[in-house]
Amino acid sequence: MRQRVVITGMGGICGLGTSAPAIWNEMRAGRSAIGQITSPQLHDLKVKVGCEIKTLPDHGIDRKQTVSMDRFSLLATIAAREAMQQAGLASNEATTYRMGTVVGVGVCGWEAIEESYRAILVEGKNRAGIFTVPKVMPSAASGHVSMNLGLRGPVFGVTSACSSSNHAIASAVDQIRLGRADVMVAGGTDAPLVWGILKGWEALRVLAPDTCRPFSADRQGLSLGEGAGMAVLETYEHAMARGATILAEVAGAGLSADASDIVAPTVEGPTAAMRACLADAGFNPEDVDYLNAHGTGTKANDQIETAAIKRVFGDHAYKLSVSSTKSMHAHCLGASGALEMIACVMAIREGIVPPTANFREADPDCDLDVTPNVPRERKVRAAISNGFAFGGTNAVLAFKAV
Repeated sequence: MRQRVVITGMGGICGLGTSAPAIWNEMRAGRSAIGQITSPQLHDLKVKVGCEIKTLPDHGIDRKQTVSMDRFSLLATIAAREAMQQAGLASNEATTYRMGTVVGVGVCGWEAIEESYRAILVEGKNRAGIFTVPKVMPSAASGHVSMNLGLRGPVFGVTSACSSSNHAIASAVDQIRLGRADVMVAGGTDAPLVWGILKGWEALRVLAPDTCRPFSADRQGLSLGEGAGMAVLETYEHAMARGATILAEVAGAGLSADASDIVAPTVEGPTAAMRACLADAGFNPEDVDYLNAHGTGTKANDQIETAAIKRVFGDHAYKLSVSSTKSMHAHCLGASGALEMIACVMAIREGIVPPTANFREADPDCDLDVTPNVPRERKVRAAISNGFAFGGTNAVLAFKAV
């Protein structure tokens, strides 16, 4: 039998809150944090709507480390520290090489890139900041989490656009099952609310002018947000031996690729990933009670995801509780799947399905129960989290009660 991998700690930070419990409280209540972005650097934008973290918490990270961090690395480290604290774990000489981290990132350190461009092209300086390169690299987040927590086992970054978090968690599970680590800290992070990134997304014409309305007939696109989510993963036996509180089990993962178009999704790719996830978890379709949808709020994504869910779950698709929490924390790119993991785990633990906020009008092409606006009490034995991305990369995770 393969190793069972469980979650014993979670951490998070995004526009909804600066801790996993705070984020869940807002999700559970159906409150959206999407609004006007206040950064003074975002001039000349047609759309200035997103989900930003207004104030960072007192994180206690040494300034000697923060000076070499871009914002996405800082957010990941804050979330990882919270997850480890909840798990009741700390590395020591005996465990440090058996503990690692995998962090998913959708973009990279664009805050540092823009600071360098501004310094050189606008302010006339003749060189970039000394920490530009280590701040920018996509693997910086995993490196900083490793350094801050003393994790010397498998440490690496994963990047697959909007499915990065789910790929990172799946990869961390694999490290444990392969015997390379006893404990892995895994999740995702991104800080895309900078001028260059927003101008790029603006050019794609997929940003909503007001807010994100997944599955609503009047939806006008997605909203971008920043944040990070992290989980402490360990074997069931390891957690039981130390008397840890187990939050949920990572039951399975399913990965696929569309191999079709760099931005346009297909029905076949997501369908394959969800089917592979159910098979890996040993689930029948009717075993799943809640599905946290990728649900970006674009016309194409929501229709195609609905069609894929129907293919995979058949008649049970209409008995599923489905919701998109991106309606509340926005699309945090590489962090989205990790924030949605928090929603899945807490839905299992509390029997509350978080709603799809901002919903106004039923769409006949999105005719599943999308839990509009109001949370629902329901026993959730197992939950699925969908992550689909530009590039046609799909990663789906399954969680279950222990």
